[in-house]
Amino acid sequence: MGDNHRIRSNVKQNGLKTAIPRNGVIAALDVGSSKVACIIGRAEQGGIRVLGSALRESRGIRAATVVNIDEAEQSIGEAVEAAEDSADHRIQDVVLSVQCGQPKSVHGRAEATASGVVIGDEHLRILLADAKNRCREHGYETVQAAPTEYVVDQARGVADPRNLVCDRLGVLVHAVAVRAAPLQNLRLAVQRRQLVISRQLFAAYASAISTLTPDELSLGCTLIDMGAGCTSVCVFRENSLVYGDTVPLGGANVTADLAGILLTPMTAAERMKTLYGSALGEVDAGDDLIEVPLVGEEGERSNRVRRAHVAQIIRARIDEIFAAINSRLTKAGFDVTAGRRAVLTGGASQLAGVREVASEVLKKQVRLGRPQTFPGLALAGAGPAYATAIGLLIAAATTSAESTDPNPPAVAQPPRAGFARWVAQRFLG
Repeated sequence: MGDNHRIRSNVKQNGLKTAIPRNGVIAALDVGSSKVACIIGRAEQGGIRVLGSALRESRGIRAATVVNIDEAEQSIGEAVEAAEDSADHRIQDVVLSVQCGQPKSVHGRAEATASGVVIGDEHLRILLADAKNRCREHGYETVQAAPTEYVVDQARGVADPRNLVCDRLGVLVHAVAVRAAPLQNLRLAVQRRQLVISRQLFAAYASAISTLTPDELSLGCTLIDMGAGCTSVCVFRENSLVYGDTVPLGGANVTADLAGILLTPMTAAERMKTLYGSALGEVDAGDDLIEVPLVGEEGERSNRVRRAHVAQIIRARIDEIFAAINSRLTKAGFDVTAGRRAVLTGGASQLAGVREVASEVLKKQVRLGRPQTFPGLALAGAGPAYATAIGLLIAAATTSAESTDPNPPAVAQPPRAGFARWVAQRFLG
């Protein structure tokens, strides 16, 4: 424990200065429907040293939304305290994952006339601030925003326009926004543990940071994070996040289907899903009989059902989840333009046959994505269920908060005549 491990950072800074990993303790907090994960590490030049981690059952949260703030606060507190004991270090601030509040994509655009000015950092900050301020919707709060491309005169797809001379400069920004009330409840549950939220990131985006390869980010890829209460989706193209969404269905719905149809307790349904479940239906199930305890009659009476019947129940729900994802991707125009690659991660992705069903429904090449591993992290923490928490840790260690900050601070205008003229004429849209 405590060894150093080099970070594979896949995050693009989009024209801002590349961040140098901060020397200091960082903490990632992933609050999900079935679990709360907390990882504490130290960012050092070239790597992360994991100090401690903990996973605790999530209570008071349903489909990623806080429904009982006292229970949610207690779950968060238990995970944080266990991670602090493991790390032998007390934390004050955390990087928080967000998937509540029906996340949606919002786009902003800003343009400026440059009149032959050499573009510098301050030009970009002013332009980005204007574009990010356009990523607002009534009743929603933006949790992250970052540029997807710059337009220099007629040249599109410019990753970093600094030090270029141009007459017109434009920027396109993609943001993820969620309904304000659920987000406020989540933040309140965290803040009641005397923790400061230093940064917020869309959960699927954090999972992508820890699981996608540089080629997948560049060529185009769809990341699907299958949790217990919801399934989050994000699409990358040319190293930028261009689309995010969430389907309010996940592994817990599969368990509930088994419990409801077979009249068995939820604990028995979860065990049955884990031990015997498959998303391939009758193809991979066989005719084996499974003992199924009945609700209220545990130890007294049970039924026997064919494993093929259990697989049929699971397949129906998994089909529904991926059909909903495909429908949203098609509606947004990213069913084809995002490429033919999809990566599955999250706890529910480990169910047998899910990869094959995803490939069939989405018409994409699909692989299971496991997050980067770091010495000091328990073996249980190296699985897909930890993808979001590890991604949060990597983002905090390798990128500046400014790169995804949806509320950029006001930028003072430098006292230069050429730049002052540029500012005076800048925003056209």
